[in-house]
Amino acid sequence: MNYSDELVKKDINYIWHPFTQMKDYETEAPLIIDSGKGVYIRDIEGNQYIDAISSWWVNTLGHSHPRLNEAIKRQLEKIEHVLLAGFSHVPAIELAERLVQITPDKLTKVFYSDNGSTAVEVALKMAYQYCQQAGMTGKKKFVALKNSYHGDTIGAASVGGICVYHEIYRPMLFDIFQAESPYCYRCPAGKDKETCDIECLGSVEEIFRQHQQEIAGIIVEPLVQAVGGMIIYPAEYLKRLRELCDQYNVLLIDDEVAMGFGRTGKMFAFEHAGITPDIVCLAKGITAGYLPLAVTMATDEIYRAFYDDYEKLKTFFHGHSFTGNPVAASVAVENLKILEEDKVIESLQPKIRVLQQNLEKFRELDCIGDIRQIGMVGAVEVVKNKKTKETYRFEERIGHKIYKQALKRGALLRPLGSVIYFMPPYVIAEEEIEQVIDIGIASTKDALFSVS
Repeated sequence: MNYSDELVKKDINYIWHPFTQMKDYETEAPLIIDSGKGVYIRDIEGNQYIDAISSWWVNTLGHSHPRLNEAIKRQLEKIEHVLLAGFSHVPAIELAERLVQITPDKLTKVFYSDNGSTAVEVALKMAYQYCQQAGMTGKKKFVALKNSYHGDTIGAASVGGICVYHEIYRPMLFDIFQAESPYCYRCPAGKDKETCDIECLGSVEEIFRQHQQEIAGIIVEPLVQAVGGMIIYPAEYLKRLRELCDQYNVLLIDDEVAMGFGRTGKMFAFEHAGITPDIVCLAKGITAGYLPLAVTMATDEIYRAFYDDYEKLKTFFHGHSFTGNPVAASVAVENLKILEEDKVIESLQPKIRVLQQNLEKFRELDCIGDIRQIGMVGAVEVVKNKKTKETYRFEERIGHKIYKQALKRGALLRPLGSVIYFMPPYVIAEEEIEQVIDIGIASTKDALFSVS
């Protein structure tokens, strides 16, 4: 048995992989990655792949970035961790200050946690407790959208809208009000996306109207329902939602975990709508994919509802052992410095145009029902019939077949069902964008041939 085979055997023996049916490994071995540089990752056998999905959407500045590497080394020479209750440290302070400076004026407070799911848990608990302590004691429920995904912890799963991930846990989850998804390609109101008047928002307004006194907040993924299939919807939807929240006194919770820090072509996705959420959840790109870190930002109005004498028991009793970890915070600070100093988001604009132009090449395939794009996010929906929009059956695993074909061609794609998406690191070159789109097209053709 060679070294590679030995590692694969140990991996299968000892590791339970996320979002993975482990029985698949009876016939398909996991790839063992050894190194990475820029947009490329390499396995232990020397094969190289374009990381076209930023390693689950986190690696915004590419692998092994020299400035981020140095930031970690500098912090390790000082202190690797210290609790954040009763103590603080320079990286946490500097990062909080920078986040407040780059977000709207109303967002003044930063609460640290360690991943996107917990950022959402914090937001939900914060919104709930705020209402109770601000005299709105009847407001105990939340609204979320169909096709939404906010994480896999109990609270985050409760506001999720994708049955395949969370239906088995339904008896464990709390009840919510669920509104229609702004899924333009499969519009719940039966409208055309070119001429609609955001009729799908009527579902939210009806819930608000009927249950105003019960609703603490609504949580949304801004402009892109990511795990739901990179469902991209108009900024006008978010703008009008903000107006409805103001009208019905409902907190707007913005789950910016996947789309923050430049992914949509602006620092934060909500900027496209010109609005300010009441609570914002941040993670993934906050450390450019280096270390787990998350943030929940809130307004001073929300913060003041917790501010009182200790014996009043208004404290926000929530925390994590690694809250505001100094090493993670230091790399996040350096990440923000790079984004600002190198004008990274501004420099993305030509690449965004190249991504948009190359996605159009998918139209040559009869199986492509919809092409979606915003910023450095591109997606195509594969269908059996373009006229009826018939989808492939779950058990046909069309996305998995495309994934395997793409690996053979040197690209890491991980389709969401029958939706192929591209979310590469920002450092990708224009010719590499064209290359990875071509790989996606060729892989789709081969995968469809295998099921025909």
